[in-house]
Amino acid sequence: MSFFEEKNPEMDRYLETHASSEPEMLRKLRRETYQKTTQPHMISGYQQGRLLTIISQMMQPENILEIGTFTGYATLCLTAGMANNGKITTLDVNEDLAYLPRKYFAESDFSGQIDFRLQDAKEFLKETNEMFDLVFIDADKENYAEYFRLIKPRTKSGSVVMFDNVLWYGKVLEENPKQKSTQVIKELNDLIAKDDDFENLILPLRDGVNFLRRK
Repeated sequence: MSFFEEKNPEMDRYLETHASSEPEMLRKLRRETYQKTTQPHMISGYQQGRLLTIISQMMQPENILEIGTFTGYATLCLTAGMANNGKITTLDVNEDLAYLPRKYFAESDFSGQIDFRLQDAKEFLKETNEMFDLVFIDADKENYAEYFRLIKPRTKSGSVVMFDNVLWYGKVLEENPKQKSTQVIKELNDLIAKDDDFENLILPLRDGVNFLRRK
């Protein structure tokens, strides 16, 4: 649950009621995530999932990167608009939970286009030569600034990058935060705002999404 949902759950319900319906597979995955994981709030969820789906459908990307798979909800949303020859690489390090996204990826129409890897994202980004059209990051917050630095060379003009949880339950308003994750998220938001190679907007959806487009 986000900072904003806690403040106004009625508005959140209204927003969900007046958006496109959630596909059945995603509904099943969301339900199973709440049944079988200890931190189900980490799932991207309905509203954010609709945003990811629409962006992907508008872009029709050929190469997508996701950092932080969790149970695969956002992954499946991102596949919805992939080009016919497209692929998505999704990275996580949680071996104990890997069975759940694998199950739903296998059932997906895009099963052959999903490359699910149990690999450290920094390691991957330092090794790969791939360029990405669309990138979504929802992983360990203490590495957010480093992810931005490593991802930038892997983007091109028109590439879109999204960082989740960039408002961090409102903690980004703290002037001198003691929590390392808050410090890094503030650093990330500052880095992005000052980078002339990108144009960006922070969307106050759930816990905040920093939405970037490479010029």
